[in-house]
Amino acid sequence: MADPDTAFVGSIPENYDRYLGPLLFHDYADAMAARLDVRPGVRVLETACGTGIVTERLVARLAGHGTLVASDLNEPMLAYAGAKLRGARRLEWQVADATKLPFDDRSFDTVVCQFGLMFFPDKAAGVREAFRVLEPGGRFLVSVWDRLEDNPVPRITHETIATFFPSDPPQFYTIPFSLHDPAVVSRLLEGAGFVDVRWERLHKTGTSPSAADAATGLIEGNPVYVAIMQRRAAALADIEATVARNVAAAFGDHPLRCPLRAIFFSAQRPR
Repeated sequence: MADPDTAFVGSIPENYDRYLGPLLFHDYADAMAARLDVRPGVRVLETACGTGIVTERLVARLAGHGTLVASDLNEPMLAYAGAKLRGARRLEWQVADATKLPFDDRSFDTVVCQFGLMFFPDKAAGVREAFRVLEPGGRFLVSVWDRLEDNPVPRITHETIATFFPSDPPQFYTIPFSLHDPAVVSRLLEGAGFVDVRWERLHKTGTSPSAADAATGLIEGNPVYVAIMQRRAAALADIEATVARNVAAAFGDHPLRCPLRAIFFSAQRPR
């Protein structure tokens, strides 16, 4: 049986992209792509690319001036991304474990990882691999979510789901928000050999056409859906309706707008 905390399978990739894209990820993807240093011949690797939300913006940012390899360990997510961006120029897809990258040393000028590091079972290995495949002077661009308490729609969702599982609530939502201490991430980067480690908090506003759409994504667009279906499938509609009511009460409806907070890092492999 798939691990319910990491199983982005079935209908999850489509729901993730359709509903969670505008709610959680689009503005941060724009911010990440804007940080990419573009020059002729630049070689970029994206790890944990998911459904290609950042990938699409990196391709646009490169505008044919460099090459991009977009990688993810999760084949269903990668397949969805590939179908969505079919025909994109100078873009290669690669199934790859970010902690054991199948690339030669010094293969890339920039490595990008948006909201993926929290899911790596061995975070130090993932950071070391980014260092290994970078050219001297290359940069690693990483983003992580700030605390769950600072991202109230995911927090409300997590707390609402827990009311339906009082003895053993699903814990998926603790994972994406688990790496919120800048000092911890900075130590990971410096421990791998990176220098010039910089970070900043970015506040954005997520949007959804409706609270119901947001609830669909927040439940059916990530692995918490697998946990619910394995343990209490009959309650799915009730859980989603309750999440929709609770987030609408806090942040409105038609559309829903919610505050988000993430942390962006930049680190350099020494020249």
